[in-house]
Amino acid sequence: MRFNRLDLNLLVALDALLAEKNITRAARRLNLSQPATSGVLARLRDYFGDALLIQVGRAMVPTPMAASLEGAVRDVLQRIQSTIAVQPAFDPATSTRHFRVIASDYPVSVVLAGAARRMAREAPGATLEIMMPGDQIPGAIERGEVDMLIMPRQYLAEGHPSEPLYEETYSCVVWSGNRQVGDGLTLAQYMALGHVTTLFGNNRHPSLEEWFLKSSALSRRIEVTTNNFNTLPLLVIGTERVATMHTRLARMFARTLPLRVVPVPVEFPTMIWAMQWPRHLNGDPAHAWFRERVLAGAADDDVGVPDPLWGELAADRA
Repeated sequence: MRFNRLDLNLLVALDALLAEKNITRAARRLNLSQPATSGVLARLRDYFGDALLIQVGRAMVPTPMAASLEGAVRDVLQRIQSTIAVQPAFDPATSTRHFRVIASDYPVSVVLAGAARRMAREAPGATLEIMMPGDQIPGAIERGEVDMLIMPRQYLAEGHPSEPLYEETYSCVVWSGNRQVGDGLTLAQYMALGHVTTLFGNNRHPSLEEWFLKSSALSRRIEVTTNNFNTLPLLVIGTERVATMHTRLARMFARTLPLRVVPVPVEFPTMIWAMQWPRHLNGDPAHAWFRERVLAGAADDDVGVPDPLWGELAADRA
């Protein structure tokens, strides 16, 4: 199909070239040979009357025109996909839709686990892929590579719809056999204890609670670090250490492990966790159904505990 002498199939190639800024990687993404992809770039240069990508050392750098085209081209392709490629009717019972979500292990435990249970009952053919957050977050949602982000509201990308899921506070978790801690903690006790905390990614980013404590001129004695939230409570068991963690997650683990949850003696700001999705999926019936399941997972009273319907489903399959 052509529009104003432009083969619209070339927009797909242009999107890949501008995203990858590398002919070899773009060729792999397009399932073309490298010479064929170079030929496509030549046709695009001829149409726009611009080099689009310029070799600078070992990298390809977009021209100002290419930079101005990148967002518009991606938006056009996403709108075409959501308008034409996505079927207007959605039947969860027969759907084979694949949903991709970026979320840390904490919202996986307290939100997505419940959503996944509902999906298993209502849409057994649908699939869910969960990816850990990283530096790819803004680009992933802008390029439409994921269906959803779940994270604190202040970290969401700009220009895409979102919806709050719940408010979260912090609590302290200690081993039930910890004799140094009673039903509460003073600030002096809190600072004297050894702490377990998280560091994320190759750049070892601190957790939000560590950032807040340092900004408040409070320096803890950190004895153990881990790269996810779910292992925090495991690392205090059998020790006199303390972990500061999300209250919903702390209470979930305290129901099954020898742990006590006590108030944190520091006034942490309340966090609002939210879900966000690419704007081109806003009117997609399948995505609207998925969002409702995520909202239901966030509203579960017994976070992390299968509800009675799950037990009934297991009994039916036995």
